Amino acid sequence: MDADGVLRHLGAARGLVAIDGPSGAGKSTYASGLVADLRSAGHRVALVRTDDYATWENPVAWWPRLLKEIIDPFARGWDARYRPLEWRDGVARPGREVRLSWAPLVVLEGVSSARRSFAPRVSLPLWLDGGTDAVRLERAVARDGESEREHLRRWQEFERGWFAVDRTRERCVAADPP
Repeated sequence: MDADGVLRHLGAARGLVAIDGPSGAGKSTYASGLVADLRSAGHRVALVRTDDYATWENPVAWWPRLLKEIIDPFARGWDARYRPLEWRDGVARPGREVRLSWAPLVVLEGVSSARRSFAPRVSLPLWLDGGTDAVRLERAVARDGESEREHLRRWQEFERGWFAVDRTRERCVAADPP
């Protein structure tokens, strides 16, 4: 689904688009392209990535922090501030504060972005499959480095369980990029 398709579905350049799917599926690339297309068409849009919050040890329980720091302020029409995680020596630590100017359209990208508990607030949940586990693992290793292979393999196991219990894909519109 391209920017025009997203806008047709939303009916306006307002709301929250969640781009979910397994690691290595292409969510970040898809989200970046979608946001660039929307901005080039003159729309105000903010991009938020769940990778700024998730860690190997805490893959999805960080959600209240994202709500408090970004989603809730945006819902009130306010700017948001947060400290994305930065990885140094294999350890995630809060980085420098980032300020996000309020925008009427938010693209939230990453694993669990279309989670069931958040579904009522999502205007358009999108899903990317990205191929087989093996293909996605190799893509993720190419992105993150060979040293992360075992973490990424365990992450894939976690995702399978998460998506099965949350039934995320069933709520989403297929958004496989062209």
